[in-house]
Amino acid sequence: MMTSRALFESAKKRIPGGVNSPVRAFRGVGGEPFFTKSARGCRLVTVEGRELVDFVGTWGPAILGHAAEPVIEAVRAAVADGLSFGTPNPLEVEMAEAICRMVPSVEKVRMVNSGTEATMSCVRLARGFTGRPMVVKFEGCYHGHVDSLLVKAGSGALTNGTPDSAGVPAEFAQLTVALPFNDLGAVEAAFAANPGRIAAVILEPVPANAGLYLPLPGYLEGLRELCDRNGALLVFDEVMTGFRLARGGAQEVFGVRPDLTAMGKVIGGGLPVGAFGGRAEVMDFLSPDGPVYQAGTLSGNPVSLAAGLAQLREMERIDGWGRLEKTGEEFERGIREAIGGLPLTLHRIGSMFCLYFCGGPVRNLADAMGADRAKFAKFFHACLEGGVYFAPSQFEAGFLCTAHGTDDLERACDLAKRALRRIF
Repeated sequence: MMTSRALFESAKKRIPGGVNSPVRAFRGVGGEPFFTKSARGCRLVTVEGRELVDFVGTWGPAILGHAAEPVIEAVRAAVADGLSFGTPNPLEVEMAEAICRMVPSVEKVRMVNSGTEATMSCVRLARGFTGRPMVVKFEGCYHGHVDSLLVKAGSGALTNGTPDSAGVPAEFAQLTVALPFNDLGAVEAAFAANPGRIAAVILEPVPANAGLYLPLPGYLEGLRELCDRNGALLVFDEVMTGFRLARGGAQEVFGVRPDLTAMGKVIGGGLPVGAFGGRAEVMDFLSPDGPVYQAGTLSGNPVSLAAGLAQLREMERIDGWGRLEKTGEEFERGIREAIGGLPLTLHRIGSMFCLYFCGGPVRNLADAMGADRAKFAKFFHACLEGGVYFAPSQFEAGFLCTAHGTDDLERACDLAKRALRRIF
């Protein structure tokens, strides 16, 4: 019988680390990863035939759960017409219209193939539009593996013990100012120290790659004001939060409009996709109309867009965001009961959550790094052994989907309670 262990041993001979994305290697929790054979609803089935309740959801895209029937039907229909054309196709227009209708700040949008491409393009466009070289980012915010943004990053960079990356020239890093999140004074000081040189401030409005922590009241509004005052663009990386926290993402929840937004995950319905958009006058700087070059052979792929459109339409049809908020509230109640008086910090917003193995508050990367990773690893494995799959890193967010039912939540919360009592 094919097993995860045998597959992992074979993978390590041909794939660096045995995985195609670092966090999958379980380095943050120890042990070896399982291999998935299939997924449906909120459940994964391993190659050994073991069923797991999934709270990772492909790291965010599976907002309706895995293999949602409307999405599968849309993919079947799209595949029948061809996999890729290399020409414009009608679904590109439909997706662009849907995004501009749903996201408050977006007047024009361009499709790409990943969140990394989206953030990379936002940075290039911001520099081209402003004529300035520098970018401000925030410690713990991960914007994909873009050279100039792999400075004090989150996600797998933290899990694997180094928040930076070899292969990134020091000259690139010198054009990036990394600041602590939730500290407006630090941003104001950065502008003062670099007058007329900062093109953009880029951030996850809700950082979800160093666990999950929230912007303090007035923080996002303060960033908007500082960018306006200093002639810089405000860029929201909503690859995680877009179309998940609300119909219009975090910018709808907090009422702050960025100049540019990077998107992905949910708009692909589980297939590779990315997009970026914003003010028309900024987006018009893109080639072929403007001087900023960006291109992609598979951008606007009809199969990916068919899946994403089907998912967005189904979310609107069933009031998915309202349902997810109720599911999130139910899950939060159960986890808080499981925590009791233990020194743990739970953060949840909408259908995203993180349980930090430290006392609060957790407001930035420095606070998050105080979490007890050894205790988290014990918790993770206890839950996995009990049939519940949480993210295999203290520094990753968890995700709920519309397929999670009360029984799934109760099972997870009961298992979490028993695991925590053994650890503490």
